[in-house]
Amino acid sequence: MSKLIKPVDYKPLLTMRQTEQGIKLIKDFFQQNLSTELRLHRVTAPLFVLKGLGINDDLNGVERPVTFPIKDLGDAEAEVVHSLAKWKRLTLAEYNIEPGYGVYADMNAIRADEELDNLHSLYVDQWDWEMVMTREQRNLDFLKDIVRRIYAAIRRTEYLVCESYSVIKPFLPSEIHFIHSEDLLQMYPDKDVKERENLICKKYGAVFIIGIGDKLSDGKPHDGRAPDYDDWTTPNSDSHKGLNGDILIWYPTLNRAVELSSMGIRVDKEALLRQLKLTGQESRVNLYFHKKLLAGELPLSIGGGIGQSRLCLVLLHKAHLGEIQASIWPEDMIKECEKLGMAII
Repeated sequence: MSKLIKPVDYKPLLTMRQTEQGIKLIKDFFQQNLSTELRLHRVTAPLFVLKGLGINDDLNGVERPVTFPIKDLGDAEAEVVHSLAKWKRLTLAEYNIEPGYGVYADMNAIRADEELDNLHSLYVDQWDWEMVMTREQRNLDFLKDIVRRIYAAIRRTEYLVCESYSVIKPFLPSEIHFIHSEDLLQMYPDKDVKERENLICKKYGAVFIIGIGDKLSDGKPHDGRAPDYDDWTTPNSDSHKGLNGDILIWYPTLNRAVELSSMGIRVDKEALLRQLKLTGQESRVNLYFHKKLLAGELPLSIGGGIGQSRLCLVLLHKAHLGEIQASIWPEDMIKECEKLGMAII
């Protein structure tokens, strides 16, 4: 069985029908709040893109995209998206979006190599968003401001859920704490990445970990990041590198940290070339997306993804993504979930 987390004495607070109603409530309310907070308008997103254009998100570089041939295009191959990290930036240019405004989309993806557990599914749904910014805004203060605004939208959504369902009580702190991944390593040098995340999130309740992708002083990155969307190498004002990060919260139901969003200021020409060299992927400069970026045809931007099912899971106090979304799970996991009170859809 994949790594099933078994919460002690778990009892769902809502029926399956109430859960479905709660999912709709959260998705409708949060996306409207996100749109208003960051001045984003909704765009229609692709489920798949052509292979070989450099548009798909490569995640950690090892995950295999689901591919299929297109009969009417001479069997040219398409890839189901992993996320829309680079597609959105092309869209900003195509729509000629001005600085201070942006787009968001309902992103649906298939990640066939995902290790299945309470928080990871083959099916990924998230709000993918991207906003045009100025050269002067490519700094840590601007990144933190956007993080705070997103976190405020999350807390407003939590308030609505608690007002709608009296059995659900709020647990998110009023403020989100910021820490660089190198400083987190120095705080807990004898712990691995997940242990460090759990410790810092349990301490503060909600945390934004800065600088994910570059190697830390122990020779390893906090987590993997593709070299061609987030900027994880530019020096910032906290004497470290990186203009990106993750929003994590401490989730009492599962007694661990849960990531809700990965986001960051995107690479400019210099950061792209630097990160391609660091990862030995200089050949990507010949791909469609990278050519347009290097030619100055794409705007400077900040963006990220916010997990829809993850957000619903934590705000409805559920213990397994299978209680939120219809996906495929190992049969032994489904049986074990039934014993533990997790009603898999």
